[in-house]
Amino acid sequence: MDRQIFVVSDSTGETAERVVRAALLQFPHHRVRVRLFTRVRDQEAVTDVLRKAGEANAMVVFTLVSPELREAFHRIASEEKVDSVDVIGQLIHKVAGYVEAQPLNQPTATMPLSEEYFRRVEAIEFAVKSDDGKEPRNLRKADLVLVGVSRTSKTPLSTYLAGRGFRVANIPLVLGVPTPPELEDLPADRVVGLTIGTDMLLDIRRARLAQLGMPTDASYGVRDHVRAELEHAEAIFAAHPGWMVLDVSGRAIEETATIILEAIKDREEKKYQAEVAL
Repeated sequence: MDRQIFVVSDSTGETAERVVRAALLQFPHHRVRVRLFTRVRDQEAVTDVLRKAGEANAMVVFTLVSPELREAFHRIASEEKVDSVDVIGQLIHKVAGYVEAQPLNQPTATMPLSEEYFRRVEAIEFAVKSDDGKEPRNLRKADLVLVGVSRTSKTPLSTYLAGRGFRVANIPLVLGVPTPPELEDLPADRVVGLTIGTDMLLDIRRARLAQLGMPTDASYGVRDHVRAELEHAEAIFAAHPGWMVLDVSGRAIEETATIILEAIKDREEKKYQAEVAL
């Protein structure tokens, strides 16, 4: 059976979609199609999407900030016998009680553009300009620098972290090619080394060669060459014990990003505690 989850939002749906996709990582052997319905802001639109969900026997995950629209959503979902999950409604209610204030109940897409929005746009532009070793002079401006051999997810991880507002550059580690001198000048806690298992990297690279219509026995996809590249990377990581090194084998981009973000939060918390203790 074709299982589907409808993500319904009065804004871009980014929050609910991330929550759904994070949850689906726990079910790697089940294919579930995620469909996004954005800017659903009146009862007519709610009725339309819930009828479609009922016809498709889909589950619905939604983020609607209007209390009236949420109430209508629950009622119509019950009528259409659609299983639904309110991602943000109960949280807004709980936060309102905690801070003793009334929420704006305004979709984020209709709010004025914030400093945070412009910071994320600038971070994404920075990641594009600093991808794959371009513009080494940008390294000193980066919040994070990812280093690793080809096909260790440096670019997609850079893009994901940029979407969270971090200026990220990435540097490929290539046999016989020295790393840029600017890398040596960075604080160790800004650099993350990415590694991967030999067999997995071989599979990824050979699939890429086939996709490009190139012979899979090119050095890029030969075990001895791949192993030499990984050993070269490991030697560089060993020479920089202050760098965080992550094995991305079998990890989704979101999982690797979460590990990095948690490390950043821990670092900032320790810095804050040290400052408080002074």
